[in-house]
Amino acid sequence: MSDLPIEVPSLRSQLTEPTSIAMIDKIQFCLVSTTFADEVILTSYVSDGITNLQGNTQTIVFLHGFDSSLLEFRRLLPQLTDTYQVLAVDLFGFGMTERLRDVQVSPMSIKEHLYAFWQTVIATPIILVGASMGGAAAIDFALAHPEVVQRLILIDSAGMRAGTAMGKFLISPLDRMATNFLRSPKVRREVSLKAYADSSFVTPDAEACASLHLAMPRWSESLISFTKSGGYGSFAEPLKYLEQETLILWGDRDRILGTKDATKFQSVIPRNQLIWIDNCGHVPHLEHPAIVAQHIREFVG
Repeated sequence: MSDLPIEVPSLRSQLTEPTSIAMIDKIQFCLVSTTFADEVILTSYVSDGITNLQGNTQTIVFLHGFDSSLLEFRRLLPQLTDTYQVLAVDLFGFGMTERLRDVQVSPMSIKEHLYAFWQTVIATPIILVGASMGGAAAIDFALAHPEVVQRLILIDSAGMRAGTAMGKFLISPLDRMATNFLRSPKVRREVSLKAYADSSFVTPDAEACASLHLAMPRWSESLISFTKSGGYGSFAEPLKYLEQETLILWGDRDRILGTKDATKFQSVIPRNQLIWIDNCGHVPHLEHPAIVAQHIREFVG
Protein backbone atom coordinates (compact mmCIF):
# COMPACT_ATOMS: atom_id res chain seq x y z
CA MET A 1 0.00 0.00 0.00
CA SER A 2 1.26 3.47 -0.92
CA ASP A 3 0.73 6.61 1.13
CA LEU A 4 -1.18 9.55 -0.28
CA PRO A 5 1.02 11.71 -2.55
CA ILE A 6 2.82 14.40 -0.58
CA GLU A 7 1.01 17.11 -2.58
CA VAL A 8 -2.29 16.15 -0.94
CA PRO A 9 -2.71 17.84 2.44
CA SER A 10 -4.16 15.20 4.72
CA LEU A 11 -7.65 15.82 6.04
CA ARG A 12 -7.58 12.59 8.01
CA SER A 13 -7.59 14.49 11.30
CA GLN A 14 -10.95 16.04 10.33
CA LEU A 15 -12.59 12.65 9.77
CA THR A 16 -14.68 11.19 12.56
CA GLU A 17 -16.67 8.34 11.02
CA PRO A 18 -14.86 4.98 11.29
CA THR A 19 -15.79 4.11 7.70
CA SER A 20 -14.24 7.35 6.43
CA ILE A 21 -11.01 6.82 8.34
CA ALA A 22 -10.81 3.19 7.26
CA MET A 23 -11.38 4.10 3.62
CA ILE A 24 -8.73 6.80 3.46
CA ASP A 25 -6.25 4.47 5.14
CA LYS A 26 -6.89 1.85 2.43
CA ILE A 27 -6.16 4.15 -0.51
CA GLN A 28 -3.30 2.88 -2.65
CA PHE A 29 -1.81 3.84 -6.01
CA CYS A 30 -0.71 2.16 -9.21
CA LEU A 31 0.92 3.43 -12.40
CA VAL A 32 -1.31 3.29 -15.47
CA SER A 33 -0.10 3.75 -19.06
CA THR A 34 -2.37 5.14 -21.79
CA THR A 35 -2.05 6.18 -25.43
CA PHE A 36 -3.30 9.74 -24.80
CA ALA A 37 -0.49 10.66 -22.37
CA ASP A 38 3.27 10.31 -22.61
CA GLU A 39 3.51 9.99 -18.83
CA VAL A 40 2.17 7.18 -16.69
CA ILE A 41 -0.76 8.19 -14.48
CA LEU A 42 -0.58 7.67 -10.73
CA THR A 43 -4.03 6.22 -10.12
CA SER A 44 -5.75 5.99 -6.75
CA TYR A 45 -7.98 3.10 -5.75
CA VAL A 46 -9.14 0.96 -2.87
CA SER A 47 -9.21 -2.83 -3.04
CA ASP A 48 -10.78 -4.91 -0.30
CA GLY A 49 -12.67 -8.12 0.35
CA ILE A 50 -12.02 -11.65 -0.81
CA THR A 51 -9.19 -11.99 -3.33
CA ASN A 52 -10.32 -13.26 -6.72
CA LEU A 53 -8.45 -16.58 -7.04
CA GLN A 54 -8.95 -18.71 -10.17
CA GLY A 55 -12.10 -16.75 -10.95
CA ASN A 56 -13.96 -18.12 -7.91
CA THR A 57 -14.88 -14.72 -6.50
CA GLN A 58 -16.98 -11.99 -8.12
CA THR A 59 -15.12 -8.69 -8.55
CA ILE A 60 -17.21 -5.52 -8.19
CA VAL A 61 -15.78 -2.18 -9.32
CA PHE A 62 -17.31 1.14 -8.21
CA LEU A 63 -17.16 4.47 -10.11
CA HIS A 64 -17.88 7.76 -8.33
CA GLY A 65 -19.82 10.81 -9.48
CA PHE A 66 -18.85 14.26 -10.81
CA ASP A 67 -16.25 16.24 -8.82
CA SER A 68 -16.11 13.44 -6.27
CA SER A 69 -13.83 10.57 -5.29
CA LEU A 70 -13.79 6.94 -4.24
CA LEU A 71 -14.53 8.10 -0.67
CA GLU A 72 -18.11 8.27 -1.91
CA PHE A 73 -18.30 4.50 -1.34
CA ARG A 74 -16.91 4.52 2.20
CA ARG A 75 -20.15 3.22 3.73
CA LEU A 76 -21.07 0.74 1.00
CA LEU A 77 -17.88 -1.23 0.43
CA PRO A 78 -17.62 -2.62 3.98
CA GLN A 79 -21.09 -4.13 3.51
CA LEU A 80 -19.78 -6.35 0.68
CA THR A 81 -16.24 -7.35 1.60
CA ASP A 82 -17.25 -10.62 3.27
CA THR A 83 -18.39 -12.09 -0.06
CA TYR A 84 -16.82 -10.20 -2.95
CA GLN A 85 -13.63 -8.58 -4.11
CA VAL A 86 -14.52 -4.89 -4.22
CA LEU A 87 -12.60 -2.03 -5.80
CA ALA A 88 -13.32 1.68 -6.01
CA VAL A 89 -11.20 3.72 -8.40
CA ASP A 90 -10.77 7.45 -8.95
CA LEU A 91 -11.52 8.22 -12.59
CA PHE A 92 -8.99 10.12 -14.69
CA GLY A 93 -9.28 13.83 -13.88
CA PHE A 94 -11.06 13.21 -10.59
CA GLY A 95 -10.51 12.12 -7.00
CA MET A 96 -6.91 11.57 -5.96
CA THR A 97 -5.82 10.21 -9.35
CA GLU A 98 -2.99 12.28 -10.84
CA ARG A 99 -4.00 15.11 -13.14
CA LEU A 100 -1.52 15.61 -15.96
CA ARG A 101 -0.60 18.98 -17.38
CA ASP A 102 -1.92 19.72 -20.89
CA VAL A 103 -3.84 16.43 -21.20
CA GLN A 104 -7.57 16.77 -21.83
CA VAL A 105 -10.01 15.16 -19.43
CA SER A 106 -12.93 13.80 -21.48
CA PRO A 107 -15.23 10.78 -21.62
CA MET A 108 -12.79 9.25 -24.12
CA SER A 109 -9.72 9.64 -21.90
CA ILE A 110 -11.69 8.49 -18.84
CA LYS A 111 -12.74 5.33 -20.69
CA GLU A 112 -9.24 4.51 -21.94
CA HIS A 113 -7.71 5.16 -18.51
CA LEU A 114 -10.30 2.91 -16.86
CA TYR A 115 -9.56 0.09 -19.30
CA ALA A 116 -5.82 0.47 -18.69
CA PHE A 117 -6.45 0.40 -14.94
CA TRP A 118 -8.52 -2.77 -15.37
CA GLN A 119 -5.68 -4.38 -17.35
CA THR A 120 -3.12 -3.33 -14.74
CA VAL A 121 -4.91 -4.23 -11.51
CA ILE A 122 -7.78 -6.64 -12.26
CA ALA A 123 -7.64 -8.37 -15.66
CA THR A 124 -10.69 -10.57 -14.97
CA PRO A 125 -14.38 -9.90 -15.81
CA ILE A 126 -16.16 -7.55 -13.42
CA ILE A 127 -19.51 -6.31 -12.21
CA LEU A 128 -19.40 -2.54 -12.80
CA VAL A 129 -21.23 -0.07 -10.55
CA GLY A 130 -21.59 3.61 -11.41
CA ALA A 131 -23.18 6.37 -9.34
CA SER A 132 -24.39 9.62 -10.92
CA MET A 133 -21.73 10.66 -13.50
CA GLY A 134 -20.00 7.37 -12.69
CA GLY A 135 -23.09 5.67 -14.10
CA ALA A 136 -22.54 7.37 -17.45
CA ALA A 137 -18.87 6.34 -17.34
CA ALA A 138 -19.95 2.77 -16.52
CA ILE A 139 -22.42 2.68 -19.42
CA ASP A 140 -19.79 4.02 -21.81
CA PHE A 141 -17.29 1.42 -20.62
CA ALA A 142 -19.76 -1.49 -20.73
CA LEU A 143 -20.77 -0.66 -24.31
CA ALA A 144 -17.13 -0.44 -25.39
CA HIS A 145 -15.89 -3.52 -23.48
CA PRO A 146 -18.70 -6.08 -23.16
CA GLU A 147 -16.10 -8.82 -22.69
CA VAL A 148 -14.94 -7.12 -19.49
CA VAL A 149 -18.28 -6.19 -17.87
CA GLN A 150 -20.45 -9.13 -16.85
CA ARG A 151 -23.23 -7.09 -15.26
CA LEU A 152 -23.99 -3.42 -14.77
CA ILE A 153 -25.40 -1.56 -11.77
CA LEU A 154 -26.53 2.07 -12.08
CA ILE A 155 -27.18 4.21 -9.00
CA ASP A 156 -29.10 7.43 -9.75
CA SER A 157 -27.16 7.47 -12.98
CA ALA A 158 -26.38 10.21 -15.46
CA GLY A 159 -26.36 9.29 -19.15
CA MET A 160 -29.97 9.76 -20.19
CA ARG A 161 -29.84 13.49 -20.95
CA ALA A 162 -28.06 15.28 -23.75
CA GLY A 163 -24.94 17.14 -22.69
CA THR A 164 -24.47 20.87 -23.07
CA ALA A 165 -22.10 22.57 -25.51
CA MET A 166 -21.83 25.66 -23.30
CA GLY A 167 -18.66 24.38 -21.64
CA LYS A 168 -16.79 24.62 -24.94
CA PHE A 169 -17.20 28.38 -24.83
CA LEU A 170 -15.81 28.83 -21.31
CA ILE A 171 -12.88 31.18 -21.75
CA SER A 172 -10.50 32.66 -19.20
CA PRO A 173 -11.21 34.12 -16.69
CA LEU A 174 -14.77 32.76 -16.73
CA ASP A 175 -13.54 29.17 -16.51
CA ARG A 176 -11.48 29.90 -13.40
CA MET A 177 -14.35 31.84 -11.85
CA ALA A 178 -16.61 28.82 -12.35
CA THR A 179 -14.28 26.45 -10.54
CA ASN A 180 -13.69 28.97 -7.76
CA PHE A 181 -17.47 29.03 -7.34
CA LEU A 182 -17.54 25.21 -7.06
CA ARG A 183 -14.69 25.32 -4.55
CA SER A 184 -16.72 27.49 -2.16
CA PRO A 185 -17.58 25.58 1.05
CA LYS A 186 -21.00 27.25 1.07
CA VAL A 187 -21.77 26.07 -2.47
CA ARG A 188 -20.53 22.55 -1.76
CA ARG A 189 -22.66 22.40 1.37
CA GLU A 190 -25.74 23.49 -0.56
CA VAL A 191 -25.12 20.74 -3.12
CA SER A 192 -24.71 18.19 -0.33
CA LEU A 193 -27.94 19.29 1.34
CA LYS A 194 -29.72 18.81 -1.99
CA ALA A 195 -28.13 15.38 -2.55
CA TYR A 196 -29.57 13.83 0.62
CA ALA A 197 -33.22 13.37 1.57
CA ASP A 198 -32.13 13.52 5.22
CA SER A 199 -30.02 16.62 5.83
CA SER A 200 -28.55 15.15 9.02
CA PHE A 201 -26.16 13.20 6.79
CA VAL A 202 -24.39 16.46 5.88
CA THR A 203 -21.89 16.27 8.74
CA PRO A 204 -18.41 17.81 9.03
CA ASP A 205 -17.04 14.35 8.26
CA ALA A 206 -19.12 14.10 5.08
CA GLU A 207 -18.04 17.58 3.97
CA ALA A 208 -14.39 16.72 4.57
CA CYS A 209 -14.74 13.53 2.51
CA ALA A 210 -16.36 15.52 -0.30
CA SER A 211 -13.55 18.10 -0.33
CA LEU A 212 -10.30 16.14 0.03
CA HIS A 213 -9.68 15.92 -3.72
CA LEU A 214 -9.90 19.71 -4.12
CA ALA A 215 -6.37 19.89 -2.71
CA MET A 216 -4.98 17.85 -5.62
CA PRO A 217 -2.67 19.71 -8.02
CA ARG A 218 -4.50 20.91 -11.17
CA TRP A 219 -7.97 20.19 -9.74
CA SER A 220 -9.30 23.37 -11.31
CA GLU A 221 -7.61 22.80 -14.69
CA SER A 222 -8.98 19.25 -14.95
CA LEU A 223 -12.52 20.29 -14.09
CA ILE A 224 -12.34 23.03 -16.73
CA SER A 225 -10.94 20.54 -19.26
CA PHE A 226 -13.73 18.04 -18.63
CA THR A 227 -16.40 20.74 -18.88
CA LYS A 228 -14.98 22.02 -22.16
CA SER A 229 -15.01 18.47 -23.57
CA GLY A 230 -18.80 18.51 -23.31
CA GLY A 231 -18.89 15.78 -20.68
CA TYR A 232 -21.26 12.83 -21.02
CA GLY A 233 -24.27 13.12 -23.29
CA SER A 234 -27.27 10.86 -23.74
CA PHE A 235 -26.85 7.09 -24.19
CA ALA A 236 -30.55 6.60 -24.94
CA GLU A 237 -29.85 5.30 -28.45
CA PRO A 238 -26.81 3.01 -27.87
CA LEU A 239 -28.35 1.60 -24.67
CA LYS A 240 -30.64 -0.48 -26.91
CA TYR A 241 -27.57 -2.57 -27.70
CA LEU A 242 -26.37 -3.03 -24.12
CA GLU A 243 -25.57 -6.70 -23.61
CA GLN A 244 -25.28 -6.78 -19.83
CA GLU A 245 -28.12 -7.47 -17.45
CA THR A 246 -28.55 -4.22 -15.51
CA LEU A 247 -29.75 -3.28 -12.05
CA ILE A 248 -31.08 0.27 -11.70
CA LEU A 249 -31.19 1.63 -8.15
CA TRP A 250 -32.80 5.04 -7.65
CA GLY A 251 -33.62 7.25 -4.68
CA ASP A 252 -37.31 8.14 -4.75
CA ARG A 253 -36.51 11.69 -3.55
CA ASP A 254 -33.60 12.48 -5.89
CA ARG A 255 -33.42 16.28 -6.23
CA ILE A 256 -30.25 16.31 -8.35
CA LEU A 257 -31.39 14.30 -11.39
CA GLY A 258 -35.02 13.86 -10.41
CA THR A 259 -36.80 10.53 -10.87
CA LYS A 260 -37.98 10.50 -14.49
CA ASP A 261 -34.66 9.24 -15.86
CA ALA A 262 -35.02 6.03 -13.85
CA THR A 263 -38.06 4.93 -15.84
CA LYS A 264 -36.39 6.09 -19.06
CA PHE A 265 -33.46 3.78 -18.37
CA GLN A 266 -35.92 1.02 -17.58
CA SER A 267 -37.70 1.50 -20.92
CA VAL A 268 -34.51 1.46 -23.02
CA ILE A 269 -32.12 -1.10 -21.48
CA PRO A 270 -32.99 -4.57 -22.87
CA ARG A 271 -32.54 -6.60 -19.65
CA ASN A 272 -32.98 -4.59 -16.49
CA GLN A 273 -34.55 -4.37 -13.08
CA LEU A 274 -35.51 -1.03 -11.50
CA ILE A 275 -35.62 -0.81 -7.71
CA TRP A 276 -36.63 2.34 -5.88
CA ILE A 277 -34.86 3.19 -2.62
CA ASP A 278 -37.49 4.70 -0.31
CA ASN A 279 -36.97 7.98 1.53
CA CYS A 280 -33.68 8.51 -0.26
CA GLY A 281 -32.03 11.25 -2.28
CA HIS A 282 -29.38 11.19 -5.00
CA VAL A 283 -26.82 9.12 -3.07
CA PRO A 284 -28.44 5.87 -1.83
CA HIS A 285 -24.99 4.33 -1.32
CA LEU A 286 -24.30 6.97 1.35
CA GLU A 287 -27.81 7.36 2.75
CA HIS A 288 -28.93 3.71 2.83
CA PRO A 289 -25.77 1.61 2.22
CA ALA A 290 -27.11 -1.57 3.85
CA ILE A 291 -30.20 -1.56 1.61
CA VAL A 292 -28.11 -0.88 -1.50
CA ALA A 293 -25.68 -3.66 -0.52
CA GLN A 294 -28.54 -6.13 -0.10
CA HIS A 295 -29.91 -5.35 -3.56
CA ILE A 296 -26.42 -5.75 -5.02
CA ARG A 297 -26.05 -9.13 -3.30
CA GLU A 298 -29.38 -10.34 -4.64
CA PHE A 299 -28.52 -9.14 -8.15
CA VAL A 300 -24.96 -10.48 -8.27
CA GLY A 301 -25.70 -13.74 -6.47
